[in-house]
Amino acid sequence: MTTVSGASKSEQAYAWIRSRISGHAFGPGYRLVLGSIAEELGMSVVPVREAIRRLEAEGLVTFERNVGARVTLVDESEYAHTMQTLGIVEGAATALSAPLLDAAALDAATEVNEQMSRMLGHLDAHAFTELNRQFHSVLFEPCPNPHLLDLVHRGWARLSGIRDSTFAYVPGRAQHSVEEHSQILELIRSGAEPLEIELAARNHRWRTRDAFLDALHTRSHQTLGEVS
Repeated sequence: MTTVSGASKSEQAYAWIRSRISGHAFGPGYRLVLGSIAEELGMSVVPVREAIRRLEAEGLVTFERNVGARVTLVDESEYAHTMQTLGIVEGAATALSAPLLDAAALDAATEVNEQMSRMLGHLDAHAFTELNRQFHSVLFEPCPNPHLLDLVHRGWARLSGIRDSTFAYVPGRAQHSVEEHSQILELIRSGAEPLEIELAARNHRWRTRDAFLDALHTRSHQTLGEVS
């Protein structure tokens, strides 16, 4: 009989918990009870604890004294400010990169966007988010201003803990995102003015911010209504 190693069990627990966080089955503030998860997965609490520590390092889980592990709450103000800033610096970086993007790079970005489009009928928020990162990376990485590019990288890093939640919270945003990607690509291909490209990329980021915050407020009101 083949036994499952501790490392494999930890990986299994990690994948199981992470999928529920990204799919929003475990929403912000959800308490992660080690014993219950271990029982659900048919394993001891040791690999579950290891998985949760890994998720904590990624910013998806936080520990509270006398409470235990919880899914990280979305800091609304931090998210809004980060997305606002990222929209500005990423928009500028994309505009500066545009003249340096050759046909091969634009074709690569188009292929990624087509993969995203094919996922719309059965959205996997985590996979979709990773493709979204790949798409934008193609467009801003050639930026010749290293200081600006560093700011873009920092913005994406600050969002790493909650970015899966965006499309899980607002699955309808995925369709609009794909459409806006196509519009940005068309502007670059047609040699549009840098400012037009910059504003398109900036507004694309800000629309995602607005959609996420609107959904967050809606769910908060619904929860309060259920409690009252």
